[in-house]
Amino acid sequence: MSLYEKIVKGEEKIALVGLGYVGMPIAVAFARKVGVIGYDLNSAKIDLYKSGIDPTNEVGNDVIRDTKVEFTSDETKLREARFHIVAVPTPVNDDHTPDLTPVEGASRILGRNLTKGSIVVFESTVYPGVTEDICVPILEKESGLKCGVDFKIGYSPERINPGDKVHRLETITKIVSGMDAETLDEVAKVYELVVEAGVHRAESIKVAEAAKVIENSQRDINIAFMNELSIIFDKMGIDTKSVLEAAGTKWNFLKFYPGLVGGHCIGVDPYYLTYKAEQLGYHSQIILSGRRINDDMGKYVAESVVKKMIAADLPIKDASVAILGFTFKENCPDTRNTKIIDIYNELGEFGIVPTVVDTTADAAEAKRLYGIDFGTMEDVKDMDAVIVAVAHDEFLKLTREDIDGFFKKDNKIKVLADIKGLLDKSQYSGDEYSYWRL
Repeated sequence: MSLYEKIVKGEEKIALVGLGYVGMPIAVAFARKVGVIGYDLNSAKIDLYKSGIDPTNEVGNDVIRDTKVEFTSDETKLREARFHIVAVPTPVNDDHTPDLTPVEGASRILGRNLTKGSIVVFESTVYPGVTEDICVPILEKESGLKCGVDFKIGYSPERINPGDKVHRLETITKIVSGMDAETLDEVAKVYELVVEAGVHRAESIKVAEAAKVIENSQRDINIAFMNELSIIFDKMGIDTKSVLEAAGTKWNFLKFYPGLVGGHCIGVDPYYLTYKAEQLGYHSQIILSGRRINDDMGKYVAESVVKKMIAADLPIKDASVAILGFTFKENCPDTRNTKIIDIYNELGEFGIVPTVVDTTADAAEAKRLYGIDFGTMEDVKDMDAVIVAVAHDEFLKLTREDIDGFFKKDNKIKVLADIKGLLDKSQYSGDEYSYWRL
């Protein structure tokens, strides 16, 4: 009897290693069909899950309360499962080199608790070769087992989009791969239990790793092009959004938009690919050029706001500026690798300490990572400038009257930066407002 058949019959379990924005929804999805152990070394997070709280907002508290996932921070519980999915983050260091510490640490933990006959599938985004060349030796060393003999490995890159309620694990085609044909078949059948959109069987683990790392690199390059256009059109006095709306009427125009590129995927994955390319003696031209443009956009936004304030004869040092939104994307509490911090820090270079408001964000996380205390919407008053930075649902509801109430009444011109183009430009095109957007 295959491992897949034993899992379906309830004789074996699936284990998730890492229960963040990716791992937790996977665990919950599988738990609707089979037995699942959900492991995370963060005991505080596990306590939240056990009490029915979803700190990620990915599936919601009701789903967490009802799920049959066996949440634990006890690594020895992993010994009760033989199909393991590793879903831990793969960030970059300050010098933009890959930080494989989380995936190496997860491999050590799993290796210590690995049993014969297991299949280990990695979901973390990596450059081609990491699974076989880095993770496997760790698993073998910690377990004393031999890969290909005592256990098998596969790779199935995550495609979950945090905060997206439409494109979910179940509705996105899943790339799967295995070290051999038998493993590939087992991995594919297990994921087919929950992925309604079906699976794509990659011909090798390296192909699957490469496919994942170029997905977000492609998006990054396209967004960089939009950001560059935004800079050029701003110098021409042309509204970029209007240009894109016009160009978008052509059937084959790619509808990307300018913006800040943060988070753990689009702004990170390209560096994994270019790092491996550098090791092989190739220096990226296009990919790194796009990265430089996108990494500088926070500074560009802050400088543009300051220029608008100067043009409006507003004092800069100690000016009152509000930033609405701090997370790396809309309707998601995650503040890690947010590019809003670049706007905040750059304004600080001009002697401005902005008031940041974000009721969606994880305030404790923002305080720990950036030393920032969030204000409330009631604090957004008597402002010289307001930056609408994130497209949270709550900001989509803002009216002209709401916006008017944010500013000092004595200022002849209200400086309003609408980074995502959420607001109706026509309502702020008069002499009273200096409206700007990417």
